Amino acid sequence: MADKSIGTESFATEKKKTVKKRLRLAFIGCGGICQTHIAAIAKIPELEIVAGCDIDPERLEVMKSKHGIQKVYEKWDDMLKAVKPDVVDVCTPNGVHAPATIAALNAGCHVIVEKPMAMNPAECIAMIEAAKKNKKLLCAGFQQRYNPKSQFLKQLREAGDIGDIMFVKCQALRRRGVPNWGVFGQKDLQGGGPLIDIGVHIIECAHYCMGEPKPVAATGNVWTYMGNKPSNVWSMWPNWDWKTLTVEDLAIGHIRFDNGAIMQIESSFCAHIPESVMNFTVMGTKGGYNWSEGEFYTDHAGAMINAKGAYFPPADFTELFVKKLQNFANAVLNGTPLESPGEEGLAVQKILDGIYRSAAKGGKEVKID
Repeated sequence: MADKSIGTESFATEKKKTVKKRLRLAFIGCGGICQTHIAAIAKIPELEIVAGCDIDPERLEVMKSKHGIQKVYEKWDDMLKAVKPDVVDVCTPNGVHAPATIAALNAGCHVIVEKPMAMNPAECIAMIEAAKKNKKLLCAGFQQRYNPKSQFLKQLREAGDIGDIMFVKCQALRRRGVPNWGVFGQKDLQGGGPLIDIGVHIIECAHYCMGEPKPVAATGNVWTYMGNKPSNVWSMWPNWDWKTLTVEDLAIGHIRFDNGAIMQIESSFCAHIPESVMNFTVMGTKGGYNWSEGEFYTDHAGAMINAKGAYFPPADFTELFVKKLQNFANAVLNGTPLESPGEEGLAVQKILDGIYRSAAKGGKEVKID
């Protein structure tokens, strides 16, 4: 008998034939991250892509020629009216998240929106209110909480093995990694640089694993010192548009939570460091944790113990997207819990916003309402 593992696209295609109910999904934004979503959806039998919307005709042509999606539109109002999808997947630049999401919710669609949820907390609140008004689900597109190493830490904390978390150090650092595509260097379209682009991943994951305490105050600073200048250094993505770059190269933040815990954040596109880092570490009263290593630290039988998970299921990029989109589909179809509702996206946005507001005030502490 042929091997038909769940992870193969052929088996996913076969499963789609037997699913009783499938959700008709439309994209708003058909650029780079949309392609990752499409690869993930190929493994989710409950989702069927029926349309796409983008202001770039070339991207719409890719949807038709490469993916066979023939219903494509340049305006989301036209698409929502003509197609009437069940769910909408928003994959636009950050500055378009809120208006696209609200339009889809008002059209009667459930929505999953890519990270960060919006440009600021006010936009997040407007999105949440639109979801409640229309009685639709709103999902913030965070995937690292589905990483097995995140789930291990969550279970350690819930079992009491970590104790009270006192300090979490988050690092999303690139030595030299300014994106040389899209609008990642334009603050008016993205809201910021590495903090809101890659820092958001590790912040939301750490906040989730902490049990999502309420942020109450922030301090922060940002610096731009390399990204806005020409560079002849070999790097992973050379020749970025330095002339239009208006975001930070480096952001450092400090968050206080209502339970007394502290989160420190370091995030960079450019920094003079040994190597790029994506990690967070936890210090608790009973134990500690290193996320990237999946390693737990505690005392046991009179000795200091380092306990590393012997095996974690694969957590490659596409598989994490499969998990978050599958959870969204299950929540819409079956009423099962939505792991990342809009309210959690709002909490993370408040952290990002607090650091940027503090930086604008010269690093003075600001309250998070």
